[in-house]
This record gives sequence, C-alpha cells and structure tokens, in this order.
Amino acid sequence: MRMGVSGTVSGNVDEGAVREMARLAWMALTLTPGMGPRRVAHAVERLGRAHHLFDASLTELESLGMPAAAAQFIFDGKARATAEDEASRIAAEPGACFITRGDAEYPERLLEIFDPPPVLWIRGDVSLLTRPGIAVVGTRYPTVYGSGMGEMLARDLALRGLTILSGMARGVDTCAHKGALAAKGRTVAVWGTGIDVIYPKENKKLAEEIVATGGTIVSEFPLGTFPAPQNFPLRNRILSGLSVGVLVIEAGEHSGTRITARCAMEQNRDVFAVPGNVTTKTAWGPNTLIKQGAKLTATWEDVWEDLPTLIRVQLEDEMAVAQGRAVAANESNPAQTSSLFQQRPLADPERMVFERLRQDESLQLDELIEALDGEMGSPEIFAALFELELAGRVRQLPGKNYVRTF
Repeated sequence: MRMGVSGTVSGNVDEGAVREMARLAWMALTLTPGMGPRRVAHAVERLGRAHHLFDASLTELESLGMPAAAAQFIFDGKARATAEDEASRIAAEPGACFITRGDAEYPERLLEIFDPPPVLWIRGDVSLLTRPGIAVVGTRYPTVYGSGMGEMLARDLALRGLTILSGMARGVDTCAHKGALAAKGRTVAVWGTGIDVIYPKENKKLAEEIVATGGTIVSEFPLGTFPAPQNFPLRNRILSGLSVGVLVIEAGEHSGTRITARCAMEQNRDVFAVPGNVTTKTAWGPNTLIKQGAKLTATWEDVWEDLPTLIRVQLEDEMAVAQGRAVAANESNPAQTSSLFQQRPLADPERMVFERLRQDESLQLDELIEALDGEMGSPEIFAALFELELAGRVRQLPGKNYVRTF
C-alpha cells in the first residue's frame, strides 16, 4: 500500500499495527542524520500522522523542511532499517523499551519543555516518569556536608512518596539515588549515554539496584552511545523537565548543575537550594541561586510546603493508604515494625555513639573514643558502630571517619 503525505490508512490495516508503525517512524526520524528534536517534531506535524513517513515520496519528504540528505536517507529505506535494528536491540535488552512523543505513556511534563526528546530509551518502570518527582543535583566533588544533605533530603522526600530524579554522576547525584533507595523509595536516573552504557562505571551496582527496586533509567540517546561531554548538558533539560522542582546541593561557579537550574527556571519549575559555607567553592552555586530567588532549603518540609496543592494532596492520600496497610499488617503480625517512618529504638551504647556523630561533619574514630572516654570502652564503641552501620544510620568514610546518614 502506497500513500502520500495526506493519505489515509485503509480500513484493512489493524490499528495496533498502525500504532507500531508510527512508533517506528518516530524512531526512524530520530536516528536520521541531521534531524534534531525540532525537525523531527515539525516533520511529524506536517505529515499529520507519523506512519505516513514511510509512504512519502522524496519530493514530499523534502517539503517537510528536512535537509536533502536526511530526506534521501529516509526515502532509500535506510532510516526504517536503522529503526527496526534499534527496536530489535532494545527488545533484546532485559527490562528495556522505548516510548515516543506519540505514545500515551510519554510524560506530559516533558511535553511542556522546549525541544522535548522525540524518543526516550528506558530501562525499568515507565510509569515512574509520570509520577511527581524532585530532581536532586550538585557537584561531583561534594564535602561531607553536601553528601550528607543530599542523601538525607533525598531519603526524607522519597519517604513521602516523591520520586527522586538525578543523573547518577559521581558525588551529589549518587548520594541522592542512594538516599531514595535507603528509604525504599523510587528513583529515576537520567543518563547522557545509552541505557546500556553505565557511566561512571563504578556505579554499575547502583544502576542495577535502581532497576531491581522498581526505579527507572532513561535516556534520549540510542543504545551504545558513549559518554560524550556534549551529551550531559542536553540531558539536563530532561532531568529538570521530568520534575516538579530542582534541588541544588553544592555546585561551583562553572558547574553543569547551573545548566540544570537554568533549565528549571526556563521551564517554570521550582528551584530549591541548600545554603553552604561561603568560604567553600561549592557553595557558590546554591548561595547565588538563593540570592536570585531560589527557595532556601534545610529540611524536606521546605520542599514539601512549596509543592503544588494537587500533588501534595495526592502524595498525602497515598501515604495514608500505605500507613493503613502497614497498621493492618502489624495487627495480623505484631512482630513487624509498625511505622512507615520509624526505625527500631537504639540500645544505650548505640544511642550514645549516634548522638556524638553529625551529618555535616565527620568524626575520626580516635576522637570518638576520646569523647566517650569514661562512659564507654573501645570494644563497646566498635560494636555500636558496627550495629549502626548495619542499620544504615552511620556511614564510614576513609580514614575511619564516621558521619550520620540521617
């Protein structure tokens, strides 16, 4: 069957097949050299329906405003073959799929931004992209204070049902994902590589844990895309676009985090910033944003109270349902913990050690032993630290330095 740009589909064609053909057309346009998001969107708009792409003549393709080489690439069937090959590769990747701007699953918030990606490559739960979320971003080289705040705020917000979005880079991004996972919450990692190319490589275990616990990895780049520097500023608009707000924790004057914050402002998203020590280089970004009107953020409540009312009510209703289920479960099994947010009570030795530690500053083991001299012996302190680490309440840093995780 052959048709022009304005043609219609025969009644003999199954609507499901047409939908799959349209998805393939979006993919074909995206993978055509010389076609960016704007040109792809313009071409589909002129076509009327995406699947008409494969039946258009060369003249019709050129009339869509695409470069001559791109029109020839599509007319020769190369674009379709490339798209079919990519779709087959995605199908072979465990837990992977792709969605296009023409699909109902495509997140509405992302359609609000300038140049939304025509195709998203996804590993994990697609529905998570439409959930209310906060993007947590910051420097790759945070201080102990920055790491602690990133993990704490991500954990506290995830506990209350917000999805935590970040870029899975070293530093604050990694802390944000870990905080969400510690709360048994959901987190989305927006990559500047293909969803099969883990970057940085040391976060391989983190990437696997995100997907295994119901989270999502998303990218606008095809499989096999390596971590080219120009990809990461591009992905930042997706990170802010998927979120209802962006939380900045430590960023230098020339940090890529500034791009994400600027994107958020242009996209009319709320911007939150954790204030930092003015003598620290990484405090420049959040402190400057606060001067420019970003919401000064010290606790999860500072973010929560600025959420749109409909989102806050939705999340509060979901928490009430979750807590009701927990209570019902505990009534049938009293041995279980009874609260969504409470940890088990600390034994006296653990409590004494825990109270000496801080989130924003590490304490060296020898200093801790000296501080507790006369109250506890070294073996008790070692045992308490071990229990606190197992419970996820304390983290050991290099050099036997310890900080609270919350």
